[in-house]
Amino acid sequence: MTRRNLRTAIREGAFLLDGAMGTQLIARGIEPGVCNDAINVESPEIVADIHRAYLDAGSDAIVTNTFGANRYALGRHGRSEQAYAISRAGAELARKVVGERRYVLGDIGPTGDFLEPLGGLKAADVREAFAEQARGLLDGGADGFIIETMTALDELDMAVAAVKSLDSGLPVFASMSFDKTASDYRTMMGVDVSTAVTKMLALGVDAVGFNCGTATLDEYVVLTERYVSAARSTGADVIVFAEPNAGKPELENGEAVYRVTPEEFAAAVKQIHAAGVHVLGGCCGTAPAFIAAVADALK
Repeated sequence: MTRRNLRTAIREGAFLLDGAMGTQLIARGIEPGVCNDAINVESPEIVADIHRAYLDAGSDAIVTNTFGANRYALGRHGRSEQAYAISRAGAELARKVVGERRYVLGDIGPTGDFLEPLGGLKAADVREAFAEQARGLLDGGADGFIIETMTALDELDMAVAAVKSLDSGLPVFASMSFDKTASDYRTMMGVDVSTAVTKMLALGVDAVGFNCGTATLDEYVVLTERYVSAARSTGADVIVFAEPNAGKPELENGEAVYRVTPEEFAAAVKQIHAAGVHVLGGCCGTAPAFIAAVADALK
């Protein structure tokens, strides 16, 4: 069977991304606080096992284990010079597991710092850091890019510009992380849904979405409705995607614990799908069982 173009695939019925990576690494013996991205190089079989579990659960696309593989995030582990190598290794690993019938999305997360004037990062340097990471993902065989968990528009801008500077022609997914406020949904930096969607569309991405954040499953459904409404109000023909957490965590002995079951998660995702989103996955607290439950519900 010939694999469809990714831009075509995300427009044809329910298209499932995967779920959380960090908690799956911990479940396989990786100590919290280590450099998760470096495991692509040091213990690739562990990451490959997670990718396979999500594929077996029904994921149509695997997101690379490169969320923090930019030079700034890696620098906190003394690995800033390995950004390209780790990113490429992550994409090559996912490509090997996925083969040619399903898809690999190269994951790009935030730097963990702020651009000037709020922080000390210069825009040109941040753009180059994201371009370095994106080159690694592209050279490793990614079918597209997913820029996720962004909270600031300027950093999102630099990440999208960096990916597009490669002129690969591959699709770009862009996602921001929202929290529920008293009357609205906003990112940590105060960006509302309408502003986020408008900005992402202006940057020319192929799909706009949300992931992570602090919300209950019911609140994620409402956030979806607002996202779809904001996208439709622009008049643009745009894909909306969603990667909610497994509900809102509870603190237990200083650790975040997610109480939501795979079945409860799938029921909420079914509502998200009914609201107009058919590119779906999971973020913190989810696992292959959650994606399998979603696949059963939608496919």
